[in-house]
Amino acid sequence: MADAHQSRLWAMRGMYLLLCLLIVFFDLLPLRTTPMAWAPPDLLLALSFVWSERRPDYVPTFAAATVFLLADFLLQRPPGLWAALSLIVVEWARSHDRGHHERGFAVEWLGFAGAMIAMVVAYRLIMAITVADPGPLHLAATQAGFTILIYPLVVLVSHFIFRVRRLAPGDLEALG
Repeated sequence: MADAHQSRLWAMRGMYLLLCLLIVFFDLLPLRTTPMAWAPPDLLLALSFVWSERRPDYVPTFAAATVFLLADFLLQRPPGLWAALSLIVVEWARSHDRGHHERGFAVEWLGFAGAMIAMVVAYRLIMAITVADPGPLHLAATQAGFTILIYPLVVLVSHFIFRVRRLAPGDLEALG
């Protein structure tokens, strides 16, 4: 029984890393050669938030930090800033929901929306303090908006395809 739990745990951690690397890979593909008037959603952040909210043991902190930092380097963002903000949000999602299983999806979605908006504001403030160009505001706003809108779809895919569900009260004993 313990071996089955451990093998599932490591398989899901590997699946998380694989999905994150696939998201970064598809973000790097040159699907358009002209600049876009809108920014696509941040699927990496949405996936990490959903998985750490529902099954924090599937998203090790070191793995999330490594994936976010790798994405910063590959997507040519200021190294470490978006990664640090993303990691703070993912760790907040991991820690704030212990024992609150009766909370509804709408509250979870609003929490993610608030965290996403706070990240964008903090990112732009830090970039302004360091006198770096944060980029156009409308791109940051559309990316945040699309990420918030796509969150339910990420939850559905994670729940029904990858079977990432919240822990039941009896499951906490299995984790130790």
